[in-house]
Amino acid sequence: MSESNRHTVKIRRLVKRFGSTEVLRQIDLDMAPGQVVALVGPSGSGKTTLLRSVNLLEVPSSGRLSVCGHQLSFEDGARPSRADKTIIHDIRMKTAMVFQSFNLFPHMTAIANVAEGLVSAKGIAKPDAEAVALSMLERMGLSDKAKSYPATLSGGQKQRVAIARGLVMQPELMLFDEPTSALDPELRSDVLATLRQIAATGMTMLVATHEMSFAREIADKIVFMENGRIHFADTPDAFFGGGDERIARFLSATLS
Repeated sequence: MSESNRHTVKIRRLVKRFGSTEVLRQIDLDMAPGQVVALVGPSGSGKTTLLRSVNLLEVPSSGRLSVCGHQLSFEDGARPSRADKTIIHDIRMKTAMVFQSFNLFPHMTAIANVAEGLVSAKGIAKPDAEAVALSMLERMGLSDKAKSYPATLSGGQKQRVAIARGLVMQPELMLFDEPTSALDPELRSDVLATLRQIAATGMTMLVATHEMSFAREIADKIVFMENGRIHFADTPDAFFGGGDERIARFLSATLS
């Protein structure tokens, strides 16, 4: 089996700097196809920057990155070449990111938000795209909200529309940045149930989350980050097993 088939994501010695501040420090991470990886750690540990680096919303400062069979290397100060930009486009077409703040277009209905990528990125005719979008909204339990605008939706409904927008593109990898953090506790359950359903389909998922019970339930691997580094990467049983003092302190603060 080739390297690209064995890993949906393979990261080596990845660094990201903003000015003189090093936000990601020598990151190594592997994700196999169909694997669910929960990204946890204190605020400011680099989780969001790592997610944004995987689909090149942030271009790493140095290191190597392989995503969905496409490889890139980065050198300090070097701008992406034309060939690199083509690879970046290909990676983005195979990945979907769901943001904690939803990032829906406020002037578009739910169905238009979901169909937009099919029209603009894949060139599908609008009527056909909207038919696919409606089917996806039905899967999310939101067919009755197809003609609704984001301002009229609850936070949980907005997030499920955002998830539908990602799924409809048939990505190989889905990235979730704290998908429940902007929701009231009573609205989280619907979104968490949706994520469980997606995981059950075999979708490869990298999920930054503060929901420890959720991470324990669905993750194949838990990655604990602190100060821009990966401190721990292993199974949920190992993570919650109590053998690491730093993780024990984190869990005590998170679960208290």
